[in-house]
Amino acid sequence: MDFLNQILSPESSLRYPIIALIFLLLFVILASIFRLIMNRWRQRTRKSKSPIDDFIVRLFTIPGIWIIFAILLNIFSSLLKENEGTYAVLKKISLILLILTIGWFIVQVIRALFHYWQKKFDINSPNNLEARKRLTQMSMIERIAVITIIFIFVSIALMTIESVRQLGVSLLASAGVAGIIIGFAAQRSFGQIFSGIQIAFTQPVRIDDVVVIEGEWGRIEEINITYAVVKIWDERRLIVPIDYFLNNPIQNWTRSTSNILGTVFLYVSYDLPVDPLRDELARIVKEDPNWDGRVQNIQVTESREWYKELRVLVSSTNSSLNWDLKVALREKLIDFINKNHPGSFATIHGMGNGQRMASTLRDE
Repeated sequence: MDFLNQILSPESSLRYPIIALIFLLLFVILASIFRLIMNRWRQRTRKSKSPIDDFIVRLFTIPGIWIIFAILLNIFSSLLKENEGTYAVLKKISLILLILTIGWFIVQVIRALFHYWQKKFDINSPNNLEARKRLTQMSMIERIAVITIIFIFVSIALMTIESVRQLGVSLLASAGVAGIIIGFAAQRSFGQIFSGIQIAFTQPVRIDDVVVIEGEWGRIEEINITYAVVKIWDERRLIVPIDYFLNNPIQNWTRSTSNILGTVFLYVSYDLPVDPLRDELARIVKEDPNWDGRVQNIQVTESREWYKELRVLVSSTNSSLNWDLKVALREKLIDFINKNHPGSFATIHGMGNGQRMASTLRDE
């Protein structure tokens, strides 16, 4: 004990190296114990069916180690009070680390809570309207909450430093004035943020909505604060500014329900009877799992000088299934007409013998 007191006395040249060594050893021991506890927890969570506990373990591992480091640094800095400069620096560093780590920990808690709530909603089910509404709101609220927490704790950390304390105070106490000043400098960016908030609650579009935008058919994959990501049918991604949805008309095929009607248009000669096609359509859709059993019919919707227009109308539970159904219908009806009523597709006079109109598709 006397030897320890001697080497830790203010006059000893080994004081600082010994304190640093003890600090490092104690940090390694506590961090190892913490990681051991987290590993045991992780092993237990792997046995459960829920992925939430695994997610929580991953989120809290690193913040926990930093909290241990900041607390130890704060405790050990008190051993260096005789050196006011070193003590003040270490105290300040430990305090800033502790503030930022607590802020990080709170951010992780928020992320974990939102992840837990989001897992309660299944957007893969056919009737997923409520889930998509909630996920759209929650994803936007989560981002706003995280940005707010980061802003607050960075401001508090700045307030602990004398030279920039006024900046931290200003960030918290004069946020309104600063917002006005920054708003003039970044009006477009703030407009995007407010548009994102408005979309989260008014919901002209939601996550997993099927939309036609800029002539492209796709699904809303992400809705962020300033932009949205639309997954196009061919795996491309369309990045759209968030205020686009408020300032431009778009087609939303799943606004109130995912059920949808699809059309296939056939252009045929007047001598083609429609009833055999209706019977064939009924047979085709009954064998196709993409048909939901609600609507199937054929109507003559237009009559031109040389041909008549047949509209084939079919329903499905969502647009992807409806697309596959329409493709199959077009193929089978064309084959049926060619086999049973050859020469019945409309001929455009003046285009030459044998040149006929192809069947075309339009979606309504």
